[in-house]
Amino acid sequence: MLPQVDFLGKSVSRMIVGDNPINGHTYIENLISKDDMLGYYTENIVLDMMEESVTLGYNTWLPLGNDFMLRAIYHHDMKNRNINWIFQSFAPIDFEVNCRMMADANPLGIYHRGTDTDGFVEAGNTQILKDRIKIIKEYGLKAGLGTHVPETMLRAEYEDWGVDFYVSCLHNSRKRGEAAPSAFVTGKPKRIKFHMEDRPLMLKAIREVEKPVIAFKILAGGQIYENIDKSEYTNATRAAIKEAYDGIKSTDICCIGFFQRDYNQMKEVAELTSEILRGE
Repeated sequence: MLPQVDFLGKSVSRMIVGDNPINGHTYIENLISKDDMLGYYTENIVLDMMEESVTLGYNTWLPLGNDFMLRAIYHHDMKNRNINWIFQSFAPIDFEVNCRMMADANPLGIYHRGTDTDGFVEAGNTQILKDRIKIIKEYGLKAGLGTHVPETMLRAEYEDWGVDFYVSCLHNSRKRGEAAPSAFVTGKPKRIKFHMEDRPLMLKAIREVEKPVIAFKILAGGQIYENIDKSEYTNATRAAIKEAYDGIKSTDICCIGFFQRDYNQMKEVAELTSEILRGE
């Protein structure tokens, strides 16, 4: 069973499930394409995955607030209410409308999508972020802020933008001129190279903020597997997960998205995470 921690007032597994692969969002198109992901993840497979995740100790997911995930969650919750949902806002839908849609699922919280956050900060429009945080809170929900930029998280904390938690990418896709509209908006994979030297910078910022954080891109969107043999995958996964937990606070959690077609990544990560957090 995965260790848990109090997160936003609930006992939450310290590793939670992301849904980038479910939505066809790939950063390793040379290994796994968008079509591979979308072709595999039917709603029935997603529902089965939700149930399996609970048996493995994951009691929380970080889903996108799009129509596909909201429908799958609705069907899951008709039979079981054993998963906490922390939603990511979905840019193609009006923000207030999207919040209402997500709030209907009774989530633990909603966070403002990181690509949008970073774009607004770069444009000098931080007021819209504060306004949107308030909109989330009007539904009686915890409000999070996603970002790829350590300085943005530190600024939001210092200036008190009203954030309850942060969702922080270990890789800064903004600072090298690689910023681009989200693949969820364009429908095309982002061809971004993640750089390992970014990770200590975000981990340091995560330790500096008092509020709880969800760290993501733990496996660099799968790029840690490029240019290595499959026999090395497990060791690479363990090293990346250990680095993340060694770098965040004891009150923080991590998130990984899984592509389950070829082998049970979700099971392997649960086992590795449990071992790492037990000090093995």
